[in-house]
Amino acid sequence: MKIHKAQKEVLVALCDRAVIGKTFREGELRMKVFERFYRGTLLEVDDCDPYLMEATIGNFVGKDSVGKAVELGLVDRENVLTVEGVPHAQMIKVYL
Repeated sequence: MKIHKAQKEVLVALCDRAVIGKTFREGELRMKVFERFYRGTLLEVDDCDPYLMEATIGNFVGKDSVGKAVELGLVDRENVLTVEGVPHAQMIKVYL
């Protein structure tokens, strides 16, 4: 997990260990899991809850990471994209 902060935004990038640094392709889709974006603090997925709940933006790759985002209600399962069998989802909190 890596946390990126810019102004008032807190972006949490969370991916499964097995997918970091890899590229996945399916048809015209290409997903590269950049180490510089995702590699940060090594945590078990269940230890990420407080960080994910504070995120204003989230980027999730991998079965466990996306599953955690769905479990916490940050992502709807029907909005998960799969590339070469690897789930990917993003979220943005909107405040009105």
